[in-house]
Amino acid sequence: MPVPTTQEQTAITSLLSTWDQAIEKTELLISAKEKQLNALSQNLLTGNKRVKGYSEKWQKYRLHEVLTEHREVSSGREEVYSVSVHKGLINQIEHLGRVFAAKDTSNYNLVKPGDVVYTKSPTGEFSYGIVKQSRIEFSVIVSPLYGVFTPRSQQLGTFLNFYFESPSRTANYLVPIIQKGAKNTISITNSTFLSNNLYLPTCDEETKAIANILNTARLEIDLLKKQAEAFRRQKRGLMQKLLTGVWRVKVSKETLQ
Repeated sequence: MPVPTTQEQTAITSLLSTWDQAIEKTELLISAKEKQLNALSQNLLTGNKRVKGYSEKWQKYRLHEVLTEHREVSSGREEVYSVSVHKGLINQIEHLGRVFAAKDTSNYNLVKPGDVVYTKSPTGEFSYGIVKQSRIEFSVIVSPLYGVFTPRSQQLGTFLNFYFESPSRTANYLVPIIQKGAKNTISITNSTFLSNNLYLPTCDEETKAIANILNTARLEIDLLKKQAEAFRRQKRGLMQKLLTGVWRVKVSKETLQ
């Protein structure tokens, strides 16, 4: 097997380190942006920090006042989706490698674009289940064990999606109303899920403004993650070419001396 000269090996390592540095810097920026988003979310979603131009007092609402269980089920044409902590609603094949649904999905719950889904199952830091808004542009179906609700507005659904991204805020809402079994099972009905209170903006425009601010911050992070992944793909491609000799690195005379 042909081996490059020591000088060419050094040049290859130096070239690949450029991509390593780009990946590292991007990941550090992602980490900083995520910390900023977490702090911004905590302030905006609890009313500790108000959006400029809005001063109306927030009001305590039971979730059943702003979320409605539509109880619609599969028509037989929808794809089966799961719910992930980090990715939200995601196709089961893409997320898990195959479909884990029953052969008969006629009783699976329909999730329309913008609907809010509550899983009722412990997942990582979310000991009482996760709550996510569907950002899928078409209707899908999920397990009949999940609760599916239509928010009063798209922006309110986004507000709640960000609110329940925090394990502590999720636990604070769910602990008072949930029963947990000996085997870590969760016992909660959809109506019970809707029975607790949250302080929410009384002005729909403020809700929209908060949703837009947080969405913009999230989009920036998502773009940085795509950029980091692009750098990783480029590095893998370079390694494949350089380490097999398909592409060669020119070594300067200064390097050879």
